[in-house]
Amino acid sequence: MTQVSSSGTPWPGWESHWNAYRSDGFYDEMMDLGRPREASAGVVRFLASLGEGLLDRQRAADVVIQAMGITFTVYSDTDEKDRAWPFDVIPRIIAAQEWDSITAGLVQRLAALNMFIDDLYSDQKVVADGVLPREILASSKNFRPACMGVRPPGNLWAHICGSDLVRDRDGTVYVLEDNLRVPSGVSYMLENRLITKRVFADLFRDLDIHPVDGYPNRLHSMLAELTPRPGERPSIAVLTPGVHNSAYFEHVFLAGQLGAHLVEGSDLTVDDDDVVYVKTVGGPVRIDVIYRRVDDLWLDPEVFRPDSMIGTPGLMRAWRAGNVAIANAPGAGVADDKVVYRFVPDLIRYYLGEEPKIANVPTFLCGDDQQRRHVISNMDKLVVKPANEAGGLGVFIGSRASVAQREDMATRIMADPRNHVAQPVLALSTVPTVVDGRVVPRHVDLRPFILAGQRPYVTQGGLTRVALAEGSLVVNSSQGGGSKDTWVLDPTVVSRSRLEVRARADAGMTQVATALRRD
Repeated sequence: MTQVSSSGTPWPGWESHWNAYRSDGFYDEMMDLGRPREASAGVVRFLASLGEGLLDRQRAADVVIQAMGITFTVYSDTDEKDRAWPFDVIPRIIAAQEWDSITAGLVQRLAALNMFIDDLYSDQKVVADGVLPREILASSKNFRPACMGVRPPGNLWAHICGSDLVRDRDGTVYVLEDNLRVPSGVSYMLENRLITKRVFADLFRDLDIHPVDGYPNRLHSMLAELTPRPGERPSIAVLTPGVHNSAYFEHVFLAGQLGAHLVEGSDLTVDDDDVVYVKTVGGPVRIDVIYRRVDDLWLDPEVFRPDSMIGTPGLMRAWRAGNVAIANAPGAGVADDKVVYRFVPDLIRYYLGEEPKIANVPTFLCGDDQQRRHVISNMDKLVVKPANEAGGLGVFIGSRASVAQREDMATRIMADPRNHVAQPVLALSTVPTVVDGRVVPRHVDLRPFILAGQRPYVTQGGLTRVALAEGSLVVNSSQGGGSKDTWVLDPTVVSRSRLEVRARADAGMTQVATALRRD
């Protein structure tokens, strides 16, 4: 086994397929000044050697997606029809050594956030000690007074977190935001891996690509730990808003992977003893743990929105009584707030006595008079975000807006300053992507998934989302972005000879296929 270094000689075919690739002004995660980075060297040379065969692999991936029925609903589609999951066949590569340090930072972050949420629904020491300003808690849209005094199992509120990571121009990794309400995307991460295993089975034999397929088992173990009836086999349900939800494919997928009931609110009942049951053809079955994919306000019409048709009356009573566990717990979204995000480094220091292992993006709070003036005066240099939206909704990129659009955003900020934050426009890193038959740079972010519990767990990589339009910084799948498989690998563990043999064989097969098409 030998290390493939970026100083090696490119294989035949390199010049004709990849020498024009450039990502000027941005950090490219696979290429550095026309040469593959060390962690990516073996993969890049293999892909380059395929020539037009790379496009054959992309077409093969598209066929697999259609056959597997992997779909997603885009919010901008007026008819709300499902469309095939947009997938790019070129993987994103992250060195295992770097991922180890990122993992430590993500575990640290979720631990502090759970302590923060637990504090807010009990003693609120963090407010009394002045770490979080009282007015921020008082104006929080996601703080739920109905959760005061509840102590969920292990004092954990956010069991599943999807933290979005980005790289800036110098390669530094930042946490862009934390998703603690109903983080989505993990099924697409798992499906992406299945697709790439089919179209790049040769690389999975030859490279030390770390697996992601253990996530469902770890998720099941974490949920099972929450059961209010230890010693008995827990009954788990995935609570979905229904078939019209944009992530319904994921709800069905995860229920199948977990061996859980897939339920809507009307499928559940709460009896006089505050116990939750699901209606089945064999009669009612008790539910111990609910993995909910429904926002707080729709969970229980007795407590939150009385007009909710997708919730279950009495669900909060059962949860408060300790007769059912809910993941993520109601009220966890208080930390899923881009204003609270600004204070996470302080929360890590306050609760854990440690320095943050992953940095935040510098963030300006429009609720602060001085910071708001700075934001409005520098709108052309900033990204403005609503504090409590998801899926990229409402994101305003000042450098790409007209004067009139900036003035309109300033008016909206002045009307509701608490609900807006601003950050500098980051030069998001790029990864080679197949677009219209060419390999071109496209901007990406990364959503790894973190599980809290007795044994914290972080996926090996995560869901890489890619902005498919040239120059676009909006990577959200719900806004029309695509995705890639993410390979965490040890670049020192690779058989160069086997890669060369396979690449040359593939190149030969491509030539044969081309000749047959001509005939």
